[in-house]
Amino acid sequence: MKTLLAVVHAPSANTQRLSGALETGAHHPDIEGINCVCKSPHETVPEDILNADGIIIGTTENLGYMAGMTKDLFDRCYYAVLEQKQGLPCALYVRAGHDGTGTQRGIESIITGLRWRWVQPPLILRGQWDNAFCDQVEELGTYMAAGLENGLF
Repeated sequence: MKTLLAVVHAPSANTQRLSGALETGAHHPDIEGINCVCKSPHETVPEDILNADGIIIGTTENLGYMAGMTKDLFDRCYYAVLEQKQGLPCALYVRAGHDGTGTQRGIESIITGLRWRWVQPPLILRGQWDNAFCDQVEELGTYMAAGLENGLF
């Protein structure tokens, strides 16, 4: 059984809906060999990342940058996982009230340093809330879980 770790900052009802959609996608009925563990950045410890076969980061855009809790996750875990998790398949979604570029750049810089491997371009959910955001994040969860199960990444 492979483990997909979803580290999601979900401070609002809508971002909690995104987290639920991600879990729904990762638990698609056609996918059997994946254990999806969803945690907040605050709850996540280096051992969670060390035990993961893939990771999805979900964050909000705060003041043109990633959420402070997401940044705290990287601050606490970066060096503890740096050498052992190079090549970790990863994906990102950002709930951005504006354009999300500062958040995307900040996280891409950290991921580059960690030497994790993007499995798809970051998903930026821009502007006013749209219920279609949940469909996009659910699809991301399904894609990541199916790819891990089938050894694609």
